Amino acid sequence: MHGVKVGVRAVAEDRQWWLDREVPAAVIDRMAAFQERWGGLCLPPAPVYEGGPKYFHPDVPEGSPAEGWCFEAGDQRTAVPYSFMIGPGDEFGIQAERWTPLHATVEGWIESLALAHHASMWARRITRVTGDDVDGIALDGYEPVHEVRGLADTWWRGRDSLVAIYSGEAECLSFPRGRRALIYSGLDEWGLRGGVEP
Repeated sequence: MHGVKVGVRAVAEDRQWWLDREVPAAVIDRMAAFQERWGGLCLPPAPVYEGGPKYFHPDVPEGSPAEGWCFEAGDQRTAVPYSFMIGPGDEFGIQAERWTPLHATVEGWIESLALAHHASMWARRITRVTGDDVDGIALDGYEPVHEVRGLADTWWRGRDSLVAIYSGEAECLSFPRGRRALIYSGLDEWGLRGGVEP
């Protein structure tokens, strides 16, 4: 609803160039499939990761048969010390010192963005928690929000609040104080679920 599509260069135009640099054909096929489904999709900015990628556009595959292959998911909106990547198992994540999958799928990243946008509109209060204080958030009685397919980043749903925990930068950059959480409180049933049945 809040995304737009922009024109981007097709992966097929660079296929031979990648093959000449010993990128496996299967990896290029994955890039082309990503391009076909998500290429050019420009989403609203994320509340973390300096907004996330500007738009989806696969590029720069890297890896090996032993490690698996990743490729860039799209350019950053601002200067950040990592790249947004699609992992060997099609996870969405970031890579700098190490590969850190944030969500098990691109859909999980998109669900997380949609949930952040929805919750920020309906919450009576939003509380930001950082660093070691994230460990103090009591999640007893909360259930994970499975739609976001969280790995380093997770969402939790309580009786009247949603909690988003972002650990990706902390893990990727070996910077524990980089953990962040947003607590969206004072939500009614619509705010908690947006009309989606439990």
